[in-house]
Amino acid sequence: MTSFRLYNTLSRTVEPFAPADGKTVRMYTCGPTVYDPAHIGNFRTFLFNDLMRRALRLQGWDVVQVQNLTDVDDKIINRARDRRMTIAQVTEPITEIFHHDRRYLRIQDAEFYPQATTHITEMVELVRVLLDKGVAYKADDGSVYFAISRFPGYGKLSRLDRREIRSGARVAQDDYSKENAQDFALWKAAKPEDEAVGAAWDAPFGRGRPGWHLECSAMAMKYLGETLDIHGGGIDLVFPHHEDEIAQSEAATGKVFSRFWCHGEFLQIDGTKMSKRLGNITTVKDLRERGVSAAALRHFVFSTHYRKQMNLSGEGVEASIEAVRRVGEFAYRLEVATGGTADMAVVAAEAEAAFRAALSDDLNAPEAVAAMFSFVQRSNAELDRRGNDREALAEARRVFALMDGVLDIQPKAARFLVSIERVTPDPAESTLSIDEAGNALWAVERLQARLKARQERDFARSDALRGEVESRGFAVKDTPQGTVLERFH
Repeated sequence: MTSFRLYNTLSRTVEPFAPADGKTVRMYTCGPTVYDPAHIGNFRTFLFNDLMRRALRLQGWDVVQVQNLTDVDDKIINRARDRRMTIAQVTEPITEIFHHDRRYLRIQDAEFYPQATTHITEMVELVRVLLDKGVAYKADDGSVYFAISRFPGYGKLSRLDRREIRSGARVAQDDYSKENAQDFALWKAAKPEDEAVGAAWDAPFGRGRPGWHLECSAMAMKYLGETLDIHGGGIDLVFPHHEDEIAQSEAATGKVFSRFWCHGEFLQIDGTKMSKRLGNITTVKDLRERGVSAAALRHFVFSTHYRKQMNLSGEGVEASIEAVRRVGEFAYRLEVATGGTADMAVVAAEAEAAFRAALSDDLNAPEAVAAMFSFVQRSNAELDRRGNDREALAEARRVFALMDGVLDIQPKAARFLVSIERVTPDPAESTLSIDEAGNALWAVERLQARLKARQERDFARSDALRGEVESRGFAVKDTPQGTVLERFH
């Protein structure tokens, strides 16, 4: 078997990887801060995590993945204060949206989704240990800080010279007194606005709330132990978040916190990093309403290596929509075939070898996608020859399922036959989600109006209604059996 290799941000090299115990990969991936719906830039990272999870399992390893949900921080507290809500009232609906969007994009469930607010006990204990070891201190206002000068390894992940960390940088942006402007907050003394929104807890060192970095260390070690196999996240988390996680975790345990650190690059729109601040947000809901299937977005994301920046463009997404349509057509053709050729088994073996080699080489998804499409093209040619080798066909089906089990870029289609009086099947009883079924009902109503306009020979209105439906991502086909409405998801 080809050795599995990953780029380790800690060493800045691609290294052979295997779980420490040889069986189970213990993986922690930083999740969303649930005050606004995650945008596609966030989901590029989550899709990278999903690809890693599936590729690790393809190697035959088990995976235990933990992804945190940050449900208390400054942004959430400010949002709750402005809306006169509790932090839970802010975060609970956003958490539901995150899981809805995640499932739409076919991101596999992690084993644990711990929330910060339900792990305060573990965080308080970690702060207590750091105070006892003398690497943390309590400031005059009751807040507790980590003293980076007392942790010699600080900066090893980000390769920062601590002398270059400026006062006022993100690591130092808080309102509390401290010994050194570079030190980061472990525990923030409660303010009246924290109390008002339910963001304050009792602790031996004073009532307050956790700093930004504390939750990940506490929750990762609770579920995965003191040393992880892999810690993942976006490239923007290297400093200060992951650097500070290393400091507080390793200072507390004296052990390596994570053997590998894996980071995904940014998604850009027109060359600009996608962010809420810039206002160029594209959410999963936006794409869903435009008819961009999960398969198409997955193909689009996996067409660029996770360590390279990528640009979200209409042309690129349209190309992915067309690409996964070809995958869907091949999948149907493979399903209904009754036999293959002997060469089909050779094609399948070569494709599987290329696919596994690509993923084993630092998750080279573009090469894996290329291996899959080469397989589709060559297998289509073999199907054209109309062979009767059932074993070869079975092998082709196995390899296709293996590849799509990792990339998951086969589109699923919901089709409805529409007449003026009725639609078959009922969209409400289809495989679509509730939201998508509602969109399908909207499209059905317009197609029924279109059919009536055609009866009345109002072709301008008929064309306009068809265009309106197609602009929302539906396909409309007029067949001898009637008008077919199609939706990929």
